[in-house]
Amino acid sequence: MMLTACLAMAETVEEVIAQAQTMTNEELYAKAIEESNGKTLYGIGNSSRGKTAGASFIEMLQKIDPSYTGTIEWSQPKNNSIFTTLNADIKSANHIYSMTLIQDGNQIQTKMLDTGNLLNFIPKEWAEGEGVIVEGNDKPLALQTLNKVFMYNTVGDKTYTNCWDFVAEGVAPLFMGVNSELVGKNFLYMLTEETYANYLKDAYDALEDGAAKERLAAVVKEMEPEAEALGLEAENAPYALAYIKLFCEQYNEQTDDGPICNTLVTKSAVDQCGLLVYSKLRSVEESAETSVNNIAVAAYQDGYQGIGGYAYKHYLQVLKTSPLPWTSCAFIAYMTTTSEGFAAWGKDMGGYSANPICMQDHSKDGYVDGVNTFDAKNDRGYEWWTSADGGRLVVEDPEYCAQVSFDLGDWIDMIVGSK
Repeated sequence: MMLTACLAMAETVEEVIAQAQTMTNEELYAKAIEESNGKTLYGIGNSSRGKTAGASFIEMLQKIDPSYTGTIEWSQPKNNSIFTTLNADIKSANHIYSMTLIQDGNQIQTKMLDTGNLLNFIPKEWAEGEGVIVEGNDKPLALQTLNKVFMYNTVGDKTYTNCWDFVAEGVAPLFMGVNSELVGKNFLYMLTEETYANYLKDAYDALEDGAAKERLAAVVKEMEPEAEALGLEAENAPYALAYIKLFCEQYNEQTDDGPICNTLVTKSAVDQCGLLVYSKLRSVEESAETSVNNIAVAAYQDGYQGIGGYAYKHYLQVLKTSPLPWTSCAFIAYMTTTSEGFAAWGKDMGGYSANPICMQDHSKDGYVDGVNTFDAKNDRGYEWWTSADGGRLVVEDPEYCAQVSFDLGDWIDMIVGSK
């Protein structure tokens, strides 16, 4: 069927998506070639690697049809401005952007999904793929799950064996501010969800009795009326609020995860700790002063109790005003159903596709010449990290974040503002 005939049946972007979801990748690629030959698809995203994936996608289409001359232009806005940029484009008379790779489940839900500004496309080969982890990754469609994990410097004698150790008296974890990268705020929202509040309660129960635990117990008691006032439904919500309160009061705000990593891996960072993107370890340059072996991933230590960090996602969406909807769908299918399409992200530990076809094994990234040299870099994988028996990551849920963010967000801002 020619594209013009297909568009006669699919006059809106929604109708294109509905048809595209019934088509194989091969069929989608053919539609993309027809639609965008000689044209430019403009994409926008929180990850600059969309540019690399776009170049790979174009190269793949040119192998199918050597006469194809379409291109992809990719931009990465700064300072959380992507929502402003997208809304302005949707409201304009001249629409530029076709699709986006976007993070921050709370704002996506409230500003983009609830308004219908962004539309979800589920590739047929993704939904029907063997072993694909659909639940939690389809509403909206996630390209990948990324983790930020608790790490600590090992040069001194101090160890962190429980997630409550990171909010112990005098401890100041290095962390990006909750309002500078809002996925960190979503992490705090998610702590109040039943599953994660229970993790915190279990970890609290595992602490040894003494002055440190008594301090925490007093804060938990203080949070009981707050949990009720905030309308939180989890039985152990006071434990979550106690953790949030102490974490926000004590964390040492940093501008980016790169500098946090560069600090923690030095010999001089004795006893310091942080919550940061796991994959930052990939870029550590070994020297006499700096080494991955100066750091430990808390959740990897025997007997560690409680949450090991949190997980946020990069979501792929089509703008409701997309000038090139077929090409957008084809590009999304390419990134989520092929190893070549996901390669730009899959090359590092700490980023996980829901599709096993796309995943690379990073369980031995710390090996050098067959010897386990940097154990912290040996990624235990998505299933381990998100398991109750593994890393117990706090996984972002856009709907839950949107549900609690109005009141809880103000409550958190008051704590941060009073530091």
